[in-house]
Amino acid sequence: MGSLLIGDRSIGAGAPAFVIAEIGTGHGGDPSRARALLDAAAEAGADCAKFQAVFADEIIHPNTGEVPLPGGSISLYERFRSLEREEEFYRRLKEDAERAGLLFLCTPFGPRSAAMLHAMGVAAYKIASPELNYLALVRQLAGYARPIILSTGVSTLGDIERALDAIEGPSALLHCVTAYPAPPEEYNLRLLPSLASLFGVPVGVSDHSLDPILVPAASVACGASIIEKHLCLSRSGDGLDDPIALPPQEFRRMVAAVRLAEKAGSDATFRRLADEYGAARTEALLGDGIKRLAPSERANYGRTNRSLHARSRIPSGAALSEENVAVLRTEKRLRPGLPPEFLPVIIGKRTTREIPDGEGIVWEDILST
Repeated sequence: MGSLLIGDRSIGAGAPAFVIAEIGTGHGGDPSRARALLDAAAEAGADCAKFQAVFADEIIHPNTGEVPLPGGSISLYERFRSLEREEEFYRRLKEDAERAGLLFLCTPFGPRSAAMLHAMGVAAYKIASPELNYLALVRQLAGYARPIILSTGVSTLGDIERALDAIEGPSALLHCVTAYPAPPEEYNLRLLPSLASLFGVPVGVSDHSLDPILVPAASVACGASIIEKHLCLSRSGDGLDDPIALPPQEFRRMVAAVRLAEKAGSDATFRRLADEYGAARTEALLGDGIKRLAPSERANYGRTNRSLHARSRIPSGAALSEENVAVLRTEKRLRPGLPPEFLPVIIGKRTTREIPDGEGIVWEDILST
């Protein structure tokens, strides 16, 4: 397994597991809530606090659909719009994180947010699973010459290989199941040593399961160098990820379990987990080590990943351009389009039929039958 240096933090090669508190957008744009979450992360023993730099137009189309929240369903696009903040907000988050003794990490979703984080001088970048196939973004971040951590949920080995080839620099992989919540039995943690050996980079787990101990402790026993898990102030909060995040006391339990697994070693950790959770459940969690889409995320492949979409209605016979084509997540309601890698291929082609506002662009839209 390789190693990685982020700021003054060493990851892999015998270093303690790097624990990331995924705050995401759980601050709701409120600096005081963000500070409370940072304090909770530091007190729980996290090494890093990670946020998400959201600009809605970089992620989804306005017609993508709705998301259920405690107060009722709301347009996912409008929810993201409500979370948009300018660079100064993130600069304050970075300062507050570092003041709390935490490394600041943030996920960009497109060129604008990536350039903003670069201007802030961040130590590293995190790419979320849906953007793993957004190779233009991956290359942009690679050009900033900072380490990159990639989540690999709802992906194939080929997707991972193409993303790493686009980086050609220091990187790490986080194994992930893109489901909310994710069933622990689908984590297939025996995959971790294979990923580390195959790609020669540090590996870890981004865990969306509800239990604070099972997946994180078993991941460390399987060789994980990074553990990422969502943190909230309360699971009844209004953050998009609050229902699957850990409240502070539970996050503290997770960190303790990670450190215990490091101290006890793999065999003792597996025995302890088998005693507590059952041998059959623990064995199911470990899986067979073969990379495949988990059952709970199969339907998301091609929908949460990026594809080519019409920014607005494109008439029949119109030329496709970067002004009327966008690289977006399909998500809830729209038709998935071609993978982003085909953007240079379709630019300049004329449509054979009208493409409705927001719909994915497919071969039938540009090839005569």
